Amino acid sequence: MIHSLFLINSSGDIFLEKHWKSVVSRSVCDYFFEAQERATEAENVPPVIPTPHHYLLSVYRHKIFFVAVIQTEVPPLFVIEFLHRVVDTFQDYFGVCSEPVIKDNVVVVYEVLEEMLDNGFPLATESNILKELIKPPTILRTVVNTITGSTNVGDQLPTGQLSVVPWRRTGVKYTNNEAYFDVIEEIDAIIDKSGSTITAEIQGVIDACVKLTGMPDLTLSFMNPRLLDDVSFHPCVRFKRWESERILSFIPPDGNFRLLSYHVSAQNLVAIPVYVKHNISFRDSSSLGRFEITVGPKQTMGKTIEGVIVTSQMPKGVLNMSLTPSQGTHTFDPVTKMLSWDVGKINPQKLPSLKGTMSLQAGASKPDENPTINLQFKIQQLAISGLKVNRLDMYGEKYKPFKGIKYMTKAGKFQVRT
Repeated sequence: MIHSLFLINSSGDIFLEKHWKSVVSRSVCDYFFEAQERATEAENVPPVIPTPHHYLLSVYRHKIFFVAVIQTEVPPLFVIEFLHRVVDTFQDYFGVCSEPVIKDNVVVVYEVLEEMLDNGFPLATESNILKELIKPPTILRTVVNTITGSTNVGDQLPTGQLSVVPWRRTGVKYTNNEAYFDVIEEIDAIIDKSGSTITAEIQGVIDACVKLTGMPDLTLSFMNPRLLDDVSFHPCVRFKRWESERILSFIPPDGNFRLLSYHVSAQNLVAIPVYVKHNISFRDSSSLGRFEITVGPKQTMGKTIEGVIVTSQMPKGVLNMSLTPSQGTHTFDPVTKMLSWDVGKINPQKLPSLKGTMSLQAGASKPDENPTINLQFKIQQLAISGLKVNRLDMYGEKYKPFKGIKYMTKAGKFQVRT
């Protein structure tokens, strides 16, 4: 199935390669580099690139391309999901997944990849099992390994590997038993000139951090489970129970994991939490243009919008901008023509605004279209779809765990056209 894996940084250097079946020459990545040159941004590189003898499947995360090489027909999403699992595993092991960290822990990286795939086929992809097979690196363990010449490989086979719940190891013990769930929703939206919604959808996930003794059996129910559409579950969730009762029933993995991801695409269910008033004008004969934007809250259920950052790619004819923000700081790069305004929190009583003039190229014609405005923001303790957890129950163990639910909404690709 998967023959080789190449890790490529944003400069186009292959800084790590791993082969499982046979060694595939690095020259196969030339097809990937050609596609990378054609794409304007790293995110726009096609995830599947056919070559005369291979297929290249890639994901781009943490400024690294993870490129898998396959020779036979394979469902592409299968390989892409595996690549995402590799990135998540590195993040779990090392805290961050970046080029310097991977280079510093190259031995552990190779050991983990060796266990994750067997002869090109996925074998152990659960973080709990991998951590029993290959111990995560610590300063003390690194020093001991250097002195004794030993490795991070475990002495015995993980207990979970042979059980019906391979995602959970046996004999887990904690002094404090706790289960936390984060409901995180991202809004992708395009708003037109008049403020009407062209398209809007929500990508949501429920991330869990479960530290419970023994073998607990959890059930999680929602106030309004019908909202959830296009749901993808962790393997621990009993799907039959979800289909019949719309209740999540599962024996959780130990530690951090993603319980489910979902999609809300019905536009009538997607509330837009911010609005942007804008007045951007260019005149044909004048070398000055007017720029005014105001950001305000809308449908936030009384919650504060924070971490607001407004960016806009200005036309090539704009030489410079003289702007005054009512709050926050702004920068304009005359070379890349990128305007960035770090707003911070929005106070509904005093809406933040950015006003001023643009210096335009003399004699240049008026731009064909006005710039688009991109927004980033966060709203704590709010799931914008209206999803609410009803209750979390535990069976199979006698103790009473501490339980917590947190909600957060943030902007994904949120664009306002002017």
